[in-house]
Amino acid sequence: MNKRWLIAVVTAMTLIIAACATAEEGGDTTTTAAGGGDTTTTAADVEETTTTATGGEAGDTGYEHLNAAIGGEYAGAEVTVQTQWGLESEKEKIDAVFAQFTEQTGISVLHEAITGDHETVLTVRVDGGDPPDIAQLAQPGKMRQFASEGQLVDLSEWMNMDQLAEDYIDSFLSLSEYEGGTYSVWFKGDLKSIVWYPVDAFADNGYEVPATYDELIALSDQIVADGNGNPFCIGIESGDATGWPATDWMEDIVLRTAGGEVYDQWVNHEIPFNDPQILEAAGYMSELFFTEDYAWGGSTGINATNIADIPIPLLTADGDTECWMHKQAAWIRDFFTEGTEFPTDVDFFYFPPIKAEQGSPVLGAADMFMMFNDRPEVRAIMEYLATPEAAKPWIDAGGFMSPNQSVPLDWYTDYPNDQLAAMLNAATVFRFDGSDAMPAEVGAGTFWSEMVNWVSADGTNTEEIFQKIEDSWPTG
Repeated sequence: MNKRWLIAVVTAMTLIIAACATAEEGGDTTTTAAGGGDTTTTAADVEETTTTATGGEAGDTGYEHLNAAIGGEYAGAEVTVQTQWGLESEKEKIDAVFAQFTEQTGISVLHEAITGDHETVLTVRVDGGDPPDIAQLAQPGKMRQFASEGQLVDLSEWMNMDQLAEDYIDSFLSLSEYEGGTYSVWFKGDLKSIVWYPVDAFADNGYEVPATYDELIALSDQIVADGNGNPFCIGIESGDATGWPATDWMEDIVLRTAGGEVYDQWVNHEIPFNDPQILEAAGYMSELFFTEDYAWGGSTGINATNIADIPIPLLTADGDTECWMHKQAAWIRDFFTEGTEFPTDVDFFYFPPIKAEQGSPVLGAADMFMMFNDRPEVRAIMEYLATPEAAKPWIDAGGFMSPNQSVPLDWYTDYPNDQLAAMLNAATVFRFDGSDAMPAEVGAGTFWSEMVNWVSADGTNTEEIFQKIEDSWPTG
């Protein structure tokens, strides 16, 4: 693992935090009813500028089509983009990214943000021959499916791959590849191996942050014994992506019980999905999910509670704590009760290691942009999204980490930088979200759906469920 990248990612991950964003000046936005929210940033409403999105003079971006766009060659053109960032706090931030591009180039960005069913809507559009020019996606497996069907534009045929290699580490570049081509650029990242908790409530009850799995179990038992509600806030409902938070739990536990090498074998199907080492990890997960009174609302609550709502009982508007620990990536800050202060009211700790021999692993993920239609103006915005400067508006707004290792470290100034830096620097293993890297039929299919079925049965059908996922793995 590139140490320079580790330090950059740590600092970047700080920005997966709240803070309301405001759109950059010069980016007029209008919202329509179509698809849950189209935002159009128009060329007519922006002022001319000689400063590029990369912070220098026109022509020095490292990318041919972006240079031409900044020179005004494609002014007045339109590009359509579909993302899943439809919630207000996220939409304002990505729209500011697009507004900066429009201000620099005069190219209008028609952004359609779809919450809940983004992947389904995208697949329907692609299958119907009407894809957006560009789409955001978090699953490399789904990206490879689109590429195998000939739906995506191969960026390596025209993009400056030397520049891309300078800005991204090999692990991200390889996740963008399919059969020798490159089909995506990475834009937004997340650190998943963290657990949020209410600071004052912990202190008032004499609870200490657990540093080991045994301490985590002891704390959970104490919370139950004290009659203080439930140790864990867990919700896995997420529209057509329901189940994915459970896969994150599973992946983090596999890293802690079986280690990075076995994790890679599992993700690449070099061992069966239901290998005994994976079933052992499921046993640890079952203890956390299904021990009586551990999870808020029990198995029904886990399956029925939306990921955006589950942080609320950790610290309600009345200041009460109904459940005490919520494992989720740092972007979840935007979904706590309004007025929650970080880290004063709520802070986080590292999800503890389980087996000492597996060290202190970290699980992460990221969102990519893919290109469906090949026109010069579409090439220009794809190149822009690969630059460090494209991330700047969202970084400034808060709640963002860039996987681009060329992002200057001093751009990242917000909490929780110091804690994340210490956490990642201490990591012995870093791995990408496994379900996102698996074939889409599994990673964004049976793995999600069968985790829901597993929770419904309180984990009593582990072998049956994991066999079903194994049987669904595509052949050939």
